[in-house]
Amino acid sequence: MLKILRQIARTGIVTEPPPQAPAADDAPLQRIQRELLDILGQALAIRQVDAGSCNGCELEIHALGNPYYNLEGLGIRFVASPRHADLLLVTGPVSRHMREALLRTYEATPEPRLVVAVGDCACSGGVFGENYASCGRVANVLPVDVEITGCPPEPVELLRGILRAVQRGRKPSTTIPAHATAPLPTPPA
Repeated sequence: MLKILRQIARTGIVTEPPPQAPAADDAPLQRIQRELLDILGQALAIRQVDAGSCNGCELEIHALGNPYYNLEGLGIRFVASPRHADLLLVTGPVSRHMREALLRTYEATPEPRLVVAVGDCACSGGVFGENYASCGRVANVLPVDVEITGCPPEPVELLRGILRAVQRGRKPSTTIPAHATAPLPTPPA
């Protein structure tokens, strides 16, 4: 044991120096954060709904919580209930099985509510399109205020999209597309 302690004392602490942060231009991110804080003046509650995605967009959404983007510091938080949400962040093409859940989530969100479609699949249906298992893009089921394209979109683009949605706002009593509430056709046996 004494031999090991001497070895440790001679060698010292063997670690690498911390990595240097990349010298990226943080001005756009800081501007977006400042604008969000100016507009909000209070907290923004977001309910994120995965309507059938591959989870690529969710990884980028989770990155918003790290210290670099500091979503909580901007007064923006994710909530578990749509009844507490101001904005719905929807990812993925809407699968037929998630259509009803997405409609109920939308109806449970208090007015004035905002809907942001995140990722190519949510904006256009992506590689899935409209078929027997997919309703396609989110706008086929709900009125969408802002679309954030990308596969997956970068966290700074997510912040820009949230900022656009908050800037535009929404007038109450937006109607759900008629074809979204129509009964689904029964798939062939």
